[in-house]
Amino acid sequence: MATPTNALPKHVKIVEVGPRDGLQNEKAVPTQAKINLVNQLTAAGLGYIEAASFVSPKWIPQMADSADVMQAIDRDNNVTYAGLTPNLKGFENAMAVNTDEVAVFGAASEAFSQKNINCSIDESLARFEPVISAAQEKGIRVRGYVSCVLGCPYQGQVPLTDVVRVAKTLYDMGCYEVSLGDTIGVGTPWQARAMLEAVAAEVPMEHLALHFHNTYGQALANITACLPLGVATIDSAVAGLGGCPYAKGASGNVATEDVVYMLHGMGIETGVNLQKLIAAGDAICQHLSHGPRSQVALAELAKQGK
Repeated sequence: MATPTNALPKHVKIVEVGPRDGLQNEKAVPTQAKINLVNQLTAAGLGYIEAASFVSPKWIPQMADSADVMQAIDRDNNVTYAGLTPNLKGFENAMAVNTDEVAVFGAASEAFSQKNINCSIDESLARFEPVISAAQEKGIRVRGYVSCVLGCPYQGQVPLTDVVRVAKTLYDMGCYEVSLGDTIGVGTPWQARAMLEAVAAEVPMEHLALHFHNTYGQALANITACLPLGVATIDSAVAGLGGCPYAKGASGNVATEDVVYMLHGMGIETGVNLQKLIAAGDAICQHLSHGPRSQVALAELAKQGK
């Protein structure tokens, strides 16, 4: 049975994660190129840009210049510039450079948690408590990520009950929004829809976001399957940047250009200027060993003779 169009959201918030989740899994690029990228994304109308990661440069050297980036970007008061803060030290470093919002990162897979951050799911959640508490004291909002919601590179299938438990725990701890991530991009539409329905039974839909990777080419289909449920926040990365160092062969996030093109074609507003977005992705790819991984960008750039 066809889904009535009035079941779809009229506006979707795009959370642009390219400068952080994207670039942390690419070869290192010059600091100025990162600054230019964030400025171009701002000019393209993105209202939420995850621009930095305040983690140890020993673990993610690509993000070692996050403080420099945050201090140099041209800020728009209507845009949220966020950063990943896995611990209290990271949070303090984020606050030192006026980061608007912070995020913490958990996993629904026990095996992934052990391989990724060397601790159990419960231990990882406990580590977030001081970060969330410190943020609440300063009036800073905290976003929560749940990885491996549709599969894990180490344990394979991830029980829905584990996804729901971690998402609800993050929400109950004080995360205003919980982003559900298909880290290795293996999910298919009905799986994605069932996962979102299960989580939404415990966490209000308006506090949920989707974060789908495109490894198996399913990300747009998965988003489309979930939109009629009422989800209205989508994470994506310009030019389809990124991947996952813990998931062999995992490609980047779904490309923001492709998401925006699809949503606009469905009559859903995003506030994003597609041509400016494409230009931003093309510019950052000049510093990488590949072009944009966005089908929309490739098609539009071909028209320009690029």
